[in-house]
Amino acid sequence: MDIYQKQSFAESFKVYLDKRMIRILLLGAISGFPWVIIGSSLSLWLKEEGLSRSTIGWAGLIFAVYAFNYLWAPLIDRIRIPWLTNKVGHRRGWIILMQMIILFSLVFWNFVDPNANLALVITVGLIIAIASATQDITVDALRIEQIGKHEGKSMQAGAAMAVVGWWTGYKLGGVISLNTADYFEKLGFENYWQITFLILGIVIIACNIGLMFVHEAQSSDRQASQKETDKMIEKKLGSSNFFTISAAWISGTIAGPIISFFNKNGLKIALGILGFVFLFKIGEAFLGRMSIVFYKEIGFTKSDIAIYSKGLGWITTVVFTLLGGLFAIRSGVIKAMFVSGILMASTNLLFSLLAWSGKSEWLFAVAVIFDDMAAAFATVAFVAFISMLVDRTYTATQYALLASIGTAGRTTLAASSGAMVDWLNGDWGIFFVITAVMVIPSLIFLYIIRKDIKLSEK
Repeated sequence: MDIYQKQSFAESFKVYLDKRMIRILLLGAISGFPWVIIGSSLSLWLKEEGLSRSTIGWAGLIFAVYAFNYLWAPLIDRIRIPWLTNKVGHRRGWIILMQMIILFSLVFWNFVDPNANLALVITVGLIIAIASATQDITVDALRIEQIGKHEGKSMQAGAAMAVVGWWTGYKLGGVISLNTADYFEKLGFENYWQITFLILGIVIIACNIGLMFVHEAQSSDRQASQKETDKMIEKKLGSSNFFTISAAWISGTIAGPIISFFNKNGLKIALGILGFVFLFKIGEAFLGRMSIVFYKEIGFTKSDIAIYSKGLGWITTVVFTLLGGLFAIRSGVIKAMFVSGILMASTNLLFSLLAWSGKSEWLFAVAVIFDDMAAAFATVAFVAFISMLVDRTYTATQYALLASIGTAGRTTLAASSGAMVDWLNGDWGIFFVITAVMVIPSLIFLYIIRKDIKLSEK
């Protein structure tokens, strides 16, 4: 459904000038940075240590924790971190704690050889993924809570800025990671990846400093509402003891958000939404999981990848994310998702052309630009879509649930990406054609439910 009135681009763009958008930009960067560590950096580290494509692909299963972070989202909504919560706030306290876990994990990686202790390397990567997924719950909640529940246009713009921030953290983090590794490798350091992880730890510290400039309102409304729900459930259980209090807490914080979602949308539409969310970005995930391996195999150096895929890609992503936000505001998120889905499928075919033509810097640049353009449009529409579906009473839990379902499709199924390339005998061209076709099922789900989805009216 189209829920916004048409206005000029200049009028639409003014929403980005709100100072809250800078805070959301920073939150997005904090959220995106860890994906560099357990994504491209870990994959390339394992590749250069001689591990197989299949091993690298299956190692990506650590991303699956993002698909299940909704399970502990209620705990993050309610548990206060000793000392930190009182000093910096509930949301920021959780973010800082997770950042410290990631930092210590990077330091630990400095002492591990993946050939001798692959299981230990993956275990530490899993710890980073868990900390990052936990951090994302709080980042998303804090981002949504920066904007009032009736500020529809600001929520759309906030989604765009969150995506810009995420890609900023991911792309610029990738530039730092790849160039640092390349620099120390050329200097003759055998442990150049371990040194790189220490440099990335400095970025983590900088993120914590920046977080102090993000405002967190000390609101008691959410806690009061949660306690009221607990008491209501407790009364229905007929008595007040440890077991009924525990049952009321679990029901109010876990079952409540799920029941709310299905009550609001109805069973058929709710299942359609979940099907769409699960399938929407699978093709992009298959491509993304193997892209760095493909670049390396086709002959590009780490510096080439840093320039074209990370540096140039970041600029493209920022520009087209902002434009994607404006497009979503003016046309509605439903239309924006149809357009971005078609773009994702089309741009994946450019990588097939690159695979079949051989190493070509100009074609590499074109493929990266159009791929990042499509990804930017898709991500901003997707983030805005689920942000506008959540119930503010269950901000963290409900958003985490929807985002996790989307991540489940990308991480669990895309773990077989390396095995698929091996099954195709290294035919990257056919692989990318298959990733283009993968978007079709999600668009079918969206087409079926498009007229009945309930989004914010403001």
